Amino acid sequence: QVQLVESGGGLVQAGGSLRLSCAASGRIFSINVMGWYRQAPGKQRELVAISHSDGDTNYADSVKGRFTISRDNAKNTVYLQMNSLKPEDTAVYYCLFRSWSDFWGQGTQVTVSS
Repeated sequence: QVQLVESGGGLVQAGGSLRLSCAASGRIFSINVMGWYRQAPGKQRELVAISHSDGDTNYADSVKGRFTISRDNAKNTVYLQMNSLKPEDTAVYYCLFRSWSDFWGQGTQVTVSS
């Protein structure tokens, strides 16, 4: 099993910034994908950004240029720096660890007020 602990959500005004963190522990393989999805009320969960252990990254078009994903492989931790936040970024953000299976964090609420 893999355990994920998320932190960093909260309430911020439009234009502000937040940084999410997700630390993985347990049965960690060096080849993996870590990243973030989000789910707004009444909507499906969607990709925000993912980071491959080989350094490759992918972003949703809606966050390109505003969000930056990074990772510390020594700490098995992934970060999401969110800048220029918009009200439409409001959602529960879930951390994903993908290796021999998919594991999800408990979710952290991000609320952006207008």
